Amino acid sequence: MTMIARHPLARSELPNDTAALARYLIGKVVVRELPEGRISGRVVETEAYVVGDAAGHGYRGMTARNRSLFLEAGHAYVYLAYGVSYMLNVSSEMQGVGTAVLIRALEPLEGIAIMRRNRGIERLRDLARGPGRLAMALRIDRSLDGLDLCREGPLWLALDGPGLAGDAEAPAEIGQGTRIGISKDADRPLRFYARGSPFVSGPRSLNR
Repeated sequence: MTMIARHPLARSELPNDTAALARYLIGKVVVRELPEGRISGRVVETEAYVVGDAAGHGYRGMTARNRSLFLEAGHAYVYLAYGVSYMLNVSSEMQGVGTAVLIRALEPLEGIAIMRRNRGIERLRDLARGPGRLAMALRIDRSLDGLDLCREGPLWLALDGPGLAGDAEAPAEIGQGTRIGISKDADRPLRFYARGSPFVSGPRSLNR
């Protein structure tokens, strides 16, 4: 299958505020290059983990595990949650500041057959709806931690672009609400999502 032409995000155009970056990434495209082909998906849900955020991995400072979190904006921070699921995050501010945006859900665009094999399911809606499913569908693990997502490589971020029908998606109306599955600073409205998208995770009551 012919790959869709895409262009990496320019680091110079990334907002230098974590919450603003979480909103900005809605509608952008995550691209995963594998030996058997390309996988891509449009970002439909993110969460921001900001400076001073008790729920953020950078709250207590840099460790060997979270070092990539402190890279300049636009690098991958990948960690294993609860020993079960990998999570893809994008470092979000200047080097030395431990903040990031969690990519929570994607709308599949390319490589859907590969995603189905990686996930072991057929239902399109559930392939990358939730951060753990997303990482499994794109075969993301700690080997990708620290990658520069602003240039083409095994994993990178692209500008909004066409889907399978060949037409660019209209900009989504962006909703905002509290984050999912955390106990610290849980009431902060730092989750962003594409309103009306069936690929957003969580209960419908949180996605209005």
